[in-house]
Amino acid sequence: MVASTSDGLKRVVIEPVTRVEGHGKVTLLLDEQDRVKQARLHIVEFRGFERFIQGRPFWEVPVLVQRLCGICPVSHHLAAAKAVDRLVGGEKLTPTAEKIRRLMHYGQFFQSHALHFFHLCSPDLLFGFDADPAIRHVIGVAMKHRDLAVQGVMMRKYGQEIIRLTAGKKIHGTGAIPGGVNKNLSIAERDFLLKDLEQNVRWSLAAVKLAKDYTLQNLEKLAPFGSFDSNHLALVRQDGALDLYHGGLRAIDPTGKKIFDHVDYQKYTDYIAEHVRSWSYMKFPFIRSLTPETGWYRVGPLARLNCAEFIDTPLAEAERKEFAALTKGKPNNVSMAYHWARMIELLHAIEKIQMLLADKDLQGTDLVVKGQRRSETVGVIEAPRGTLIHHYRINDNDQITMANLIVSTTHNNEPMNRAVQKVAEQYIDGKKITEALLNHVEVAIRAYDPCLSCATHALGQMPLVVELLDASGQLVDRRARGVS
Repeated sequence: MVASTSDGLKRVVIEPVTRVEGHGKVTLLLDEQDRVKQARLHIVEFRGFERFIQGRPFWEVPVLVQRLCGICPVSHHLAAAKAVDRLVGGEKLTPTAEKIRRLMHYGQFFQSHALHFFHLCSPDLLFGFDADPAIRHVIGVAMKHRDLAVQGVMMRKYGQEIIRLTAGKKIHGTGAIPGGVNKNLSIAERDFLLKDLEQNVRWSLAAVKLAKDYTLQNLEKLAPFGSFDSNHLALVRQDGALDLYHGGLRAIDPTGKKIFDHVDYQKYTDYIAEHVRSWSYMKFPFIRSLTPETGWYRVGPLARLNCAEFIDTPLAEAERKEFAALTKGKPNNVSMAYHWARMIELLHAIEKIQMLLADKDLQGTDLVVKGQRRSETVGVIEAPRGTLIHHYRINDNDQITMANLIVSTTHNNEPMNRAVQKVAEQYIDGKKITEALLNHVEVAIRAYDPCLSCATHALGQMPLVVELLDASGQLVDRRARGVS
């Protein structure tokens, strides 16, 4: 994109950001000495789900809102289901209903984390940030590292099979309903999943080792790469354990000091506010007791491991201890450590799946409960990308009158912008745009595994044109992808 500013700054645009879910762009403003004056990640799509579900009956919401995303629909399905549970007084699920939902949720984590690590970020880790773009993609991984590519595909397939058997379909299922679920897991379905379980445990251990070894072997380079001190937010269980399905909200500062702890998420608005900026369709949440400038925070795998005191599955807990040892128990603020943390969660998910498949409650027939009706409700869950909040109000006709959704990537909006700024300041030379430069900026964004619009609705090839102009507006350099 050709652009120049009225105050003599050079404008560099990266559009679209690649190997992420959704559409976004990055703009960099340079002064006459080619120093980065401003770096911004723009979310350029507007979805409008909070408006067009208004007027719909509340029991439709768990199915409707998951159309936000084709990668993590289960997360929206379950967050909305947890919310509408309370509308019918059915938040205390039967053992079968809760365990079916948890199995669905861990299957979602397993497939989503495998997709991101093996398909989206592994080309950067295996080939290097500066590698030839002709091979730095998933097809290149399949050609050069066939076993890893097959492993990634099969792990994602296993997670999707779990979703199919608990939600009815691999994508946009209907398993969770107000107050429970609409099916259990049969013995035949359980045995089908047990066949490949041990192999997926072994693959998960290998994936953790790959991410850990990469991080430790390249720590000198990775430690400053898009990194900064930050607050962190996550759900934690009452005893402080990592819990991806339910818990209280915990926020910690960069040193590990608790800002708030075990907060009932029905009261999230007392603790979290949302700030808007004119140049993005995505909001900027922050902790109310602080300010928009100091109260922003990170969510997702890195934040969850920083907030949790332990993991209740043995293999993942052993790996968490190694992760925590790197920073001597203090919060890890290395942005590229997200990948290592993500694979520890992948291992935790398969361990939880293993435990649940051995539980006879999955074959129970008591599936739904109901109780005192309510007119306002909040459902919160840890999605693969971070804390996900669904907030609804209904009228006397059971129609949605208000909806507020704070998705995981929205929480990470400010951190991603700061990561872009840091990497741009470190690597841009201001004279010649290189493909490697563009990819360094994208690598920083991909660490967060963002779902930029929480949607997958692009069709065809997305072109990219980047042009660099000097202070007088003259073209200095131009790069293009997918443009004739």
